Amino acid sequence: MKQNDSQSVNPDGSLAVGAAARRQTRQVSVAWGNHAVKVGGGAPVMVQSMTNTDTADPIATAIQVKELALAGSEVVRITVNTPEAAAQVPAIRDQLDRMGVAVPLVGDFHYNGHKLLTQFPECAQALSKYRINPGNMGAGNKRDDNFAQMIEVACRYQKPVRIGVNWGSLDSQLMARMMDENSRRPQPWPAQAVMREALVVSAITNALRAETMGLPGDAIVLSCKVSHVQDLITVYQDLASRCDYPLHLGLTEAGMGSKGIVASTAALAVLLQQGIGDTIRISLTPEPGGDRTREVVVAQEILQTMGLRAFTPMVVACPGCGRTSSTVFQELADSIQQFLRQQMPVWKTRYPGVESMNVAVMGCVVNGPGESQHADIGISLPGTGEIPSAPVYIDGRRTVTLKGDTIASEFQAIVERYVHERFGASDKAA
Repeated sequence: MKQNDSQSVNPDGSLAVGAAARRQTRQVSVAWGNHAVKVGGGAPVMVQSMTNTDTADPIATAIQVKELALAGSEVVRITVNTPEAAAQVPAIRDQLDRMGVAVPLVGDFHYNGHKLLTQFPECAQALSKYRINPGNMGAGNKRDDNFAQMIEVACRYQKPVRIGVNWGSLDSQLMARMMDENSRRPQPWPAQAVMREALVVSAITNALRAETMGLPGDAIVLSCKVSHVQDLITVYQDLASRCDYPLHLGLTEAGMGSKGIVASTAALAVLLQQGIGDTIRISLTPEPGGDRTREVVVAQEILQTMGLRAFTPMVVACPGCGRTSSTVFQELADSIQQFLRQQMPVWKTRYPGVESMNVAVMGCVVNGPGESQHADIGISLPGTGEIPSAPVYIDGRRTVTLKGDTIASEFQAIVERYVHERFGASDKAA
């Protein structure tokens, strides 16, 4: 395929259509054992998530980490907030290793991280990365000492660090100083602009301090979390222009349901399209009893629909209209999409490239045949008043027509056969 100037190819071979060239950064390795995930330096944008279990409960936490990892989270962050939690981190790591889950663990520290990392060396060793919030480390010399202790531990165990600044816990002394300086300007900035500048200054200043203390520059990731879309875009555009550290993107406290998904997508899509961002998390509030893995799926879908990465075959389905009196196409689209995602833990190793497959499930004759022909494999179900048959298209050619009450199961079998025949070259070679 001939590329125009607005196209770029990612290191994993995926085509980022219309996306700007990725911002050049240092590369950070987040590793456990022989398994390492690269952040920045041209590596594919990484997906991460965070548990909401009590880390002092090692079994519940290990189970949720496994669920998030199987859903596609490439690193998982856990809260380390008490001595009881810190004491259980090695047990969580051991349990994951016994289950064959090599996903790196990131420790999330606030207020007392300097104590926990020094008092529990096994915890410090079992974690693959530390998240430090400079705004929650005390004040004055105490803050400097606490920060220095955490960086010293990171250097000792050769662990990377995310210096994560958050506008809900911004360094109050820095903010006060910058507000005073702003008041002396001939034309003072709005308070919101000063806050955004303070976030960027805090992140970069603390990263440079960490380097002077011995932490390598390629062991630092930065983030500046806010909860408003326009603020997040402005802050990260500024941060990206002033440093070459990898950046973690995420709209903090994004919210619940469609609001959280829409807000996160609106903010992250703009930045990713500009080549900004090396790892992302979608901070969704789960519905009561909801599945924590939803945030992983949303993160993957943002990256995949933008053409930045491929995780699972995508299903194209029409929204339905007055021509589609039946719910068959909706039910089929949902079942096929769930089926494809459920198969991916096995398929991604057995059928390389299957994640790039496109499937169409259409509901009537208007766009059904055309969309099905454009997909790798597609089906056009009958709409209101149409002949009760469903043509199936494979690689642009009409191959078979399905009828009756078993269309769904027959089409799923066709999809399975197509995957095996097209992507199963390794099976044939064996």
